[in-house]
Amino acid sequence: MEKTTLVIMAAGLGSRYGGIKQLEPVGVSGEIIMDYSIYDAIKAGFNKIIFIIRKDLEKDFKEVIGDRISRIIEVEYAFQEITDMPEGFTVPEGRTKPWGTGQAVLCCKNIIKEPFAVINADDYYGSEAFVKVHDYLTKADEKSTDYCMAGFVLGNTLSENGTVTRGVCQVDQEGYLVDIKETKSIQKKGESAVSGEKEGEETLIDLSSPVSMNMWGFMPGLLPKLETGFVSFLKTEGKELKTEYLLPEEVGRLIKKGEASVKVLSTNDKWFGVTYKEDKPVVMDSIRELVKKGIYPEKLF
Repeated sequence: MEKTTLVIMAAGLGSRYGGIKQLEPVGVSGEIIMDYSIYDAIKAGFNKIIFIIRKDLEKDFKEVIGDRISRIIEVEYAFQEITDMPEGFTVPEGRTKPWGTGQAVLCCKNIIKEPFAVINADDYYGSEAFVKVHDYLTKADEKSTDYCMAGFVLGNTLSENGTVTRGVCQVDQEGYLVDIKETKSIQKKGESAVSGEKEGEETLIDLSSPVSMNMWGFMPGLLPKLETGFVSFLKTEGKELKTEYLLPEEVGRLIKKGEASVKVLSTNDKWFGVTYKEDKPVVMDSIRELVKKGIYPEKLF
């Protein structure tokens, strides 16, 4: 069977009250959100997991999920560190923020040799997206620069408890990504969504708009491109204390330069995650409902 890897970006998981918020149980039998993504990925055909974490989270992470999952599927770790920079560059004094999702995936450059998907650790994506991304990757040429992305419906990704940031996508008639616009402060308002914090200055967005939730499918040839892009980013923005080398932005640059294309694979599954602490009960109820419908067993692993 062809090897396909799921890369889970977990280096941004935040510690709070002595624990890691995103590793709190939400499932019927104490599962965390990541368990559901891994379950769906294995069912779709992925046969290796790479966790991108920070070195200081390694012990907690392995105790909560890593050691369990390594008994079911091949697991490797990549460590994202702020000091992991190309030769000739140094971390500017006062910078504490990691370098972003582009650098996170780049940390896997020595261990990815096969088609791979990338997801956030703390988002629930639904099974349909994993099947579509996996099928796309297994049918593509490994040397191809034709990548893919799960396209979610904006209305299925909003929180009832506050505003969210989403990558609103422009897609051409053939279903390929033209552009992603990182849009902040989005919330539902009547039959539409709006972005913007000031009353009267809001921008209307159609609830059916396709959005990126950072679920991608790539070939290993992306990694040298990320390496080149990271060097360019550091040359122009490397002295800033808060700017980040973001995966969607680099993919957007590659599309504009004609060095990549991205097929948007539409999914109608409802996304959920713990953006606000008030979201946790909603997530727990949503999972309970999926278990009742028979989509997941009461105990995943």
